Amino acid sequence: MRILLDTANLDEIKRGMEYYSIEGVTTNPSIIVKENVDFIDHMKALAELLGKDKKLFIQVIATDADGIVDDALLLNEVVDADLYVKIPVTPEGLKAIKMLKEKGIKTAATSIINSQQGMLAVRAGAKYLIPYVNRADNILADGVNAVGELVDFIEIYGLDCEVVAASFKNIQQVHGCAINRVHAVTIPGDLLDRLASNHLTDFSVEEFSKNWDKAYPGKNNIRSMI
Repeated sequence: MRILLDTANLDEIKRGMEYYSIEGVTTNPSIIVKENVDFIDHMKALAELLGKDKKLFIQVIATDADGIVDDALLLNEVVDADLYVKIPVTPEGLKAIKMLKEKGIKTAATSIINSQQGMLAVRAGAKYLIPYVNRADNILADGVNAVGELVDFIEIYGLDCEVVAASFKNIQQVHGCAINRVHAVTIPGDLLDRLASNHLTDFSVEEFSKNWDKAYPGKNNIRSMI
């Protein structure tokens, strides 16, 4: 399971790249609005920070098929990155995904709540499916199960597509997606830190350090033992 950061905050991304093995960044209009930035300039800054070896997902603003296609083409003109254009799975969005596939533009179908929407999107030509786990859970739709159904669908039919699960509120949801063999998850930085943290791990480290310091006072690393 690969990990992406769901943020447009440059500092959060830099920290994620420093501490963890993230493979890209996903954004959406709400995330970008929080940063209070010039949209195009900030997308260029994200692309420069990530380089060509990490994926960048940027969502369209238009809601009609022709407008979505125009947004996608413009993004590919001005953002120099391994770019995937996020498109919500409305009927207009599915139409746009088909149109963009014919133009060779890489797309990711987003705002997926159930597996049927994802199946339509992959048939339309989306390279990635982005199901919303917590939003599905909020309407008793079982987001983790929908993720598993999409992964099964892709594997059974040998489709050239992957699932990037999104919209998490807790690490149990992330764990559930991992158990369902999801290809990737995209999560905010604070949730990524929670995945890495456990009070029993901290307790163990403290015990190791305390016992060592009793035996070798002031020798807090191996080099100091030489």
